[in-house]
Amino acid sequence: MNAPAREVLTTFLRLGLSSFGGPLAHTGYFHREFVTRRRWLEESTFAQLLALSQFLPGPASSQLGFSIGLLRAGWAGALLAFVGFTLPSALIMSTFVLLRPQLPGPLGAAAMHGLGLVAVAAVAYGVFAMAQRLCTDTRRSAIALAAAILIVLGHGTWMQITAILFGALAGIVLCRDAHLDVAARFQLRYGARLGWSLLVAFAALLVVLPAIAAGHGGLWAVAAAFYRAGAFVFGGGHVVLPLLEQSVVAPGWVSHEDFLAGYGAAQAVPGPMFTLAAYLGAILPGDMGGSAGALCALISIFLPGLLLVAGVLPVWRTLGARPLAAGAIAGVNAAVVGLLAAALYSPVGVSAIHAPVDVAIVIVALWLLRTTALSTLLAVGWCVAASIAWVAWAGRLAACIEASQV
Repeated sequence: MNAPAREVLTTFLRLGLSSFGGPLAHTGYFHREFVTRRRWLEESTFAQLLALSQFLPGPASSQLGFSIGLLRAGWAGALLAFVGFTLPSALIMSTFVLLRPQLPGPLGAAAMHGLGLVAVAAVAYGVFAMAQRLCTDTRRSAIALAAAILIVLGHGTWMQITAILFGALAGIVLCRDAHLDVAARFQLRYGARLGWSLLVAFAALLVVLPAIAAGHGGLWAVAAAFYRAGAFVFGGGHVVLPLLEQSVVAPGWVSHEDFLAGYGAAQAVPGPMFTLAAYLGAILPGDMGGSAGALCALISIFLPGLLLVAGVLPVWRTLGARPLAAGAIAGVNAAVVGLLAAALYSPVGVSAIHAPVDVAIVIVALWLLRTTALSTLLAVGWCVAASIAWVAWAGRLAACIEASQV
């Protein structure tokens, strides 16, 4: 391993162990590390890579890190950046799979319920933050509202994809004033021909994996489901929730409770939230799950986003400069806000909010997410502790009432 590649690995491994807070926070960590401290990138180049990662479906912070590693040390640097940033949280989520069965009884169930409440607070915060940034006028807000209605009234993964396509078309018509800054230049070690080949591979896998899964099932079904989820997650982070829910909960592979517990746990770990796939893959039933399922799900959910960013980089300047592309991107971003708002209602809110006290716990968690430096960890700790405390108090109260009636 040459020196630049080794430096990429060690730097991203450290970030993978310390980058709490989700994709938006990761952007700040990356800027401080690679623009301010190490000076691997110019400000304009970083802004260009950031715009591209926001435009493409997939895990935005992982795509940004992959691109930085690619520019720094070629393909080896790109892969090592991905491994370093992803491995810590993937291992933690895999460990959570082992701990999950060790939490029996009322207090264990309360802890899992608390993680579900974390998911409600995190998604609600994501909706508010993204709406402020991406729905800046009436037209974008209308696109978001229409997309949310489509998701609530419709069912299935294809309805979510339909909402995204609707957002793109509506953006072309309604957001003609949108524009992208594509002025930055950067040097790549490959050209447009390889870029288009990677884009063809991305599209081909969308067709080939479901076809193979239909005849063989098992890990092929896992690969097809998680690849599809990773290919259509615009906005990354919290937006993966509804697509994953349709991929693993709707078919009956994973229960709502286990799904939301894993999502809540993913809020508490550093690195990309998409490593939730490792947890979900591991708890899948039969020959789909276990270590092989975890690895298959993890690779499959990240692969489409990495293929896309590597494929688009050589042609980004040409594509991004077109006015129609800017309008479509604005519309897709607005539709993503609607998709996430619909997910806040169902499955997240419906599955996790069972009583008025749950609403109170979520409100406090939202306040923590908005006001404190260690917001994510504190919100997780609060939701779990409050849920356990409520169950313990309710249990003691019930015992006292029973004793008084004897």
